[in-house]
Parts: sequence; C-alpha cells; structure tokens
Amino acid sequence: MSKFGVLFRTTAVRLSALYLVLFSLCAVFLVFYVTGMSERLLQQQTREAIAVEAAQIEDIYERAGVNGMLRSLERRARQPGANLYVIAGPSGEILAGNVAGLEPGLLDDEGWKSEPFRYRRFTDENRADNHVALAQVLVLDNGLRILVGRDLQEPEKFRVLVRQALVVALGIMGLGALVIWFGIGRNALRRIDRMSEASTKIMAGDLSQRLPTSGSGDEFDRLSESLNAMLGRIEKLNEGLKQVSDNIAHDLKTPLTRLRNKAEAALASKEGGNQNGALEEIIGESDQLIRTFNALLMISRVEAGSAVAEMSEVDLSGIVGDCAELYEPAAEENALRLEADIQPGVVISGNRELIGQALGNLIDNAIKYAEGAENPLLRVEMKKGGGNAVLTVADHGPGVPDTMRGEVVKRFVRLDESRSKPGTGLGLSLVEAVMEMHHGSLHLSATEPDGRGLTVRMVFPAGAT
Repeated sequence: MSKFGVLFRTTAVRLSALYLVLFSLCAVFLVFYVTGMSERLLQQQTREAIAVEAAQIEDIYERAGVNGMLRSLERRARQPGANLYVIAGPSGEILAGNVAGLEPGLLDDEGWKSEPFRYRRFTDENRADNHVALAQVLVLDNGLRILVGRDLQEPEKFRVLVRQALVVALGIMGLGALVIWFGIGRNALRRIDRMSEASTKIMAGDLSQRLPTSGSGDEFDRLSESLNAMLGRIEKLNEGLKQVSDNIAHDLKTPLTRLRNKAEAALASKEGGNQNGALEEIIGESDQLIRTFNALLMISRVEAGSAVAEMSEVDLSGIVGDCAELYEPAAEENALRLEADIQPGVVISGNRELIGQALGNLIDNAIKYAEGAENPLLRVEMKKGGGNAVLTVADHGPGVPDTMRGEVVKRFVRLDESRSKPGTGLGLSLVEAVMEMHHGSLHLSATEPDGRGLTVRMVFPAGAT
C-alpha cells in the first residue's frame, strides 16, 4: 500500500478530513447566507428610499400642481446618479422621463412592482436591455402615471463584490487548512512509522529499543512514554529471569549435590549414628533450599504486584520497633549492640508483612556481617523528613565496595564467594522489590563517620503522616 493510502487510513487524517468537509459546507452556507442577506438589506434600503421620494413627489403635486411636479422631476433627473423618473399618460404611453424604454405593462398597475424589472437608458438604444431596477408607480387624479425607481446596478455590484471577497477568503482558509491537514497527517505518519520500526525490533527480541518521542508532550509522546516504561519493566524482569536461571544453576547445584552425596553416604554407612547425623545434615540442607525457594517466590509475588491489594494504612514506627525488639537478643548473642532511634506516630500506606520482612533481612544481614567488628554498634533509625519516611539500618562491618553496591541487590549475588556464611543472596533483592512495590527507593552507602560498614536507607514516598 502506498504512503498516501496509509496516510488516509489514519484516525487523525480521517478526523481532519471530516473537519475539512464540515468546514467547506459551513463556508458555502456562509457565502450564500451573507450575500443573500446583503442583497435583501440593500433592496430594503432601496425600497425605503423610493418610498420617501415618491411621498415627496406626491406632496409637490398637491402643493404646486402638475407644472411644479414636472419642474421638480426634471431637476431631479438631471442630478448625478439620479433615480428613474417616468411620466406616462393614462393609457401608459411615456410622455417624459430619463428612461428610454420599459417592460410592457409595467405602468398598468399602481403601487410597488413585486420584482425587479429591466429597462433601457437613452444611451443603450443600440444594445440589449441590461439594466435592472426597483420602482413604485403613482396614479394621479388626472390620470397621469408617475414611475419612481432606482437602478440596482450598484447594489448588485456590491453583492457580487461581497460574494467574491467571501469566496476568496474562505478559499484561502480552505487551502491553508488543507495544507495544514496534509502536513499534520504526514508528520503523524512519520511518527507512526518510527514507532512501528521500533516495535518491529522489539518484537524481534531487542528489548533495549524504545519508542521515539518528539518532546512535544502530545498524545503520541504520552503513549510512547507509557510503553517505554512498560518495556523497561519487561526488560528488567527478563534480565532478572535470566540472572535467576543462571544463578539457580550455580547456587542450587552445590547444595543439591551435597544432599545427594550425604544421602548416598548415609545409605552406604552401616552405623546408625552416622546415618542419623547424615539425615540431620540433609534436613538442614533441605531447610536452606526451602528458604531459598520461599524467598524466590516472595520476590516474584512482590514484583508481580499481587501484594498491592493488601496495601493499607500501617504504623511504620510500630513495625520498626517490633523488628528492633525481635532482633536485639540475636545481636547480643553475636556480641553486638543494637540501638533504635524511632520517631513515633509515622503512618504510611503499605504492606505490614513485606515491610517487616524487608527490615528483618537488613537487620539479619547487619548482624551476620558485623560480627567481630571493632565497633559492635548496630543502629536502626526511622525519621520523617519532607513528607518521606526514611528507615536506616547501619553497621560497622566490612561494608560493600562502591563498585558492588549496584550488584548486591541482584538475586544470588553474594560478596562471600566462599559461601562460608549462611544465606541465599536474596535478602537485598527482596528489599529492593518491596521498595519498588511501595514506590520508594533503596540506597546503599558507607557508614559515617569512619566510612566502614554499610548503611542501607529505605525511603518511603511522600504522604507519610
């Protein structure tokens, strides 16, 4: 299909064409309406002027008689741009006036002539009748007939001029509208073509492509921005899926292999004590695998947004206080001191279970990695600032290098490559997923003032009360 065919199939162009047709119809109606009104107005004014002059002539006849009336008519007829004056006898023969000829029977009836009529001037004797006038016929008491009229040539010229001006003006407007319509349609078609090209690449598997925007903020830009946000989300989920697949193959293969080896060793062992110990180890490994899969399911559930329906007004201060109290004994067992600084009465819209799970992951990580640190202090702080609620967990352990802070929130990424400490590498991934669900943000930095350790801030969006 040609570009013009595609162009005329777009909704924008069809609407523009409809508007153009409606505009043309309105323009034609306006031309005929205005010119018709102008013609009727001019004829009305002409009739009023004729009526006034006829009344004056009757008044002169009554005061000065026939001779006075004839002198007045002769004087009026010689003036520039004079009206039409005809004096006829009782039988209708023209006796005097400034008109060479009239339509037959025009002077038979007294009063207004219902329609404009044609007449000849003295200067038109060798040409066809081409003058049109309006007139009123007076019948005097002596039988004389007086015709008083006015030529319609000037009003007709004015009417034609008005019509031509309107036609030209509306023609220019229509042409401009057509050019603008064509330009807008071509521009819309080009933008749709660019969007189609990007969509084709995306369907081919290149999720890094984005729909183009022009920066005008129109409906195309708003649609592109919404779809680009969706594509970004899809790309991120696909990357997470690929990463999970790779990490599952790496991180779950080892514990499953250990399970098999321990089960095989227990089966080969003939001593009951060794078998019991092997079974206990198998149960421990199985529990760790179950925790890993539970964490994966929780992250998938949060990222899929299935927990959004469970959002409600929750007391964030109470959640933080409960978590700090819950983990304080565990911190003491690892020779750490947990301090909590919590601003009371902070309420947000969220999911109590997920916020508690995320905060618990952060405190558990802090206890696990800060064990044996020179500064045994763990600090949990919750403050409200600028309408946002900021929840902070800080430790003085080994911390996370700057180059790795964007990586540790990914699934199964652990700085402890030897896997000497228990864990799944999913804790921070769950925290980030929870913050995305709450439209918040997660920030990692070094602990001040010595720059050692890790400080994690969970910033819940404005609206906290």
